[in-house]
Parts: sequence; C-alpha cells; structure tokens
Amino acid sequence: MTQVRERKRKMVANLVDMHLDFYKKSGAELILGTGRFIAPKTIEVTSAGGSVRVLHGKQVVINTGTRATVAAIPGLREANPLTHIEALELDRIPEHLLVLGGGFVGLEFAQAMRRFGSRVTVIEHNARLLHREDEDISNAMHELFRNEGIDVLTSTRINRVEGESGESVKLIVNRGGSEIILEGSHVLVAAGRTPNTDGIGLELAGVDITGGGYIQVNERLQTTAPDVWAGGDCAGSPHFTHISENDFHIIAENILGGNRVTAGRQVPFCLFTDPEFARIGLSETEAKERGISYHLAKVPFGVVFRAQTISETRGFMKALIDNKSDRILGFTAFGAEAGEIMASVQVAMIAGLPFTALRDAIFTHPTMAEGLIQLFNSAAKM
Repeated sequence: MTQVRERKRKMVANLVDMHLDFYKKSGAELILGTGRFIAPKTIEVTSAGGSVRVLHGKQVVINTGTRATVAAIPGLREANPLTHIEALELDRIPEHLLVLGGGFVGLEFAQAMRRFGSRVTVIEHNARLLHREDEDISNAMHELFRNEGIDVLTSTRINRVEGESGESVKLIVNRGGSEIILEGSHVLVAAGRTPNTDGIGLELAGVDITGGGYIQVNERLQTTAPDVWAGGDCAGSPHFTHISENDFHIIAENILGGNRVTAGRQVPFCLFTDPEFARIGLSETEAKERGISYHLAKVPFGVVFRAQTISETRGFMKALIDNKSDRILGFTAFGAEAGEIMASVQVAMIAGLPFTALRDAIFTHPTMAEGLIQLFNSAAKM
C-alpha cells in the first residue's frame, strides 16, 4: 500500500509541477494562500507564513470547488472518517472498509480497496446503486460487486456511529425496519459534496448563493455581482474535471467580450470501475420522463470481437435514437473501454449525424469501436 501511495504522490507532484510551469511561462502571478472577499472585487489573502495582501481586480473568477460532505449523523464526525483525500494517503490496507455512499466516488474506492485485499461493505440509503441511472446499469453494478465479494446494503439508513476510523468503528443502521450493527476498521464518506463557499465573504462581494450553498450564476457563468464570475463545482456545474475546464473556456471567452453559454452543452461522464460505465446524452429514464419517443439499440459486449479477443465480455452498450430525425439522443456503455467508445458516439452527436452514419461505417477490426456497427444494426422502434 505504501507503493500505491508513493505512485499517487508522484503522479500528483508531476501534475502540480507542470501547472506551476504553465503559470511561470504565462507571466501570470500565482499567490498561494487563503483568500476571502472584504469588499466588492477586493480579496484579502493570507499566506501560510502569515503575511497578508489585499488584491483588487477589474474581473474576479471564483473556482473554489467542493469537499466531501460529512453528514450530521451522531458520532460520524467524531469518528474521523476518511474522505477520498485521506483514502489516497493510506499506508496500509484497511481490514474492513465501510463505504458510505453508492455513487461514483464510493464505488470506485470500494472496488479498488477490495482488489487491494480489504473486506468492503457499501451502505447506500437509496434502493439501488447509481440510483439516478437506468435500472440495467444499477443491476450490472450490483452483479459486478457481488462477483467481487463486495457486500452492498441498499435502502439502509445510518442512525449513529461509534468508535474511530482506522482503529475500530461501528455503524448502527436501520434496514427494512430492523436495527443492525456493522463493524469495520475504517469508514469512508462518499455521499455527496459540499461547496467551498462558506467563510469567504461572498456577501461582502455582492455574490448570492443558492439554497444548497452553490454560487448563483447565469448561463454565461456570471454571478450576481458585476465583473465577478464563477465556475466548476462551486458554481453548481456537474462535478467533473472536464466540465470545470470547459467552464474556464466559457468564462475566459466571455471576459474578452464573447457570448458563450453553458446551456445545451454535452456532459459526458465515466465511472472508472473495472469494467467502466460511461454515458453521454439521455438515459432511458430521462427520455421517458420527458415523453421523448425513441428507437432503442442494445447489444451485449459479447458480440464485440475485440471484447472476445481480450476475454472481457462483461456488460452491454445501448443507444437512444430519435424516432423522427434518426439522430442519437444518448449512449450508455458498461464494459471494457466504455469511455473511449463513448467518445466516437459523442462526435457523431456533436455533428448531428444520424445513427446510420455509425451503423454503415467501417471500423478497424478488431477494435472496440467496431462494436458500434453491431449496436446500431440492432436499433428497433419503441
């Protein structure tokens, strides 16, 4: 585990050094410290050494991100639970890791720690993992975890926590109307995010926040204060690094007089379990909720020749196709290289191509992308 940690630290250090080099070459001034507004477009920054500077700008951009939510469950905060930050700094394998949350962060860590050798239990208060996704995705994830020996408790609420993470911890939970006790060595909180907007003086800057604490922005990512912008997680954008980067491009262009907006943009995402889960556009659940009629194309990964050659045939691909225009409304994949396959479909969606453009294409054999031919040949009216 120490080797895992050192590899992670080296990767992070290399990335930080790369970005510091970008700052240096750009000519921009980088100040490391803790900042807070003390007046409109005026920020007081305190360095780690205690020195204080006051900065005033013509334009201000806020991108303070989010942090793992530690719910107000009796005893949870006192148990000093792991977040994703501390979990990546472990120097030994947890004997039994209790994961609070069946979303992206919780599932990725659950599988990783199980493969390192931990016993892992996932506790989710909703009825299924990835509860916002289609049921076939949730079912596939449940089956994957069952096959890997990961215990999953859904529809489970935590009443209180006893002990301390890293030593011995107990979760007293309610499941099906009965109270049960779960014992483990470590507990990881991975159930939601909290925006880093408290205590930074937004009220002094004239910047309003939403009821959930996110910075209020319009589709150009302007806040309620003139010449103050916000992007990334803290502005309520989808919580993905690539979306935060896209927010940056939108803000940068708008500061220079452009008119780019977030409305209508595609939000691809990938859950990096093994196999991966990736989606772009509408799910079946979303299409049905909006009353959108569609064709469904769906195939198991077993029909993809490349999946057969690498002996990784778990999972499936599916696509939603508009009944009128034959354009692709959404794509979902649970399988090997799902994120890479999704990119090909996304390009077709950006170009507004009908699904037949991929169905009739010639892809190299044997590649995962070749499976798109089988997928779109399976399209059927719904």
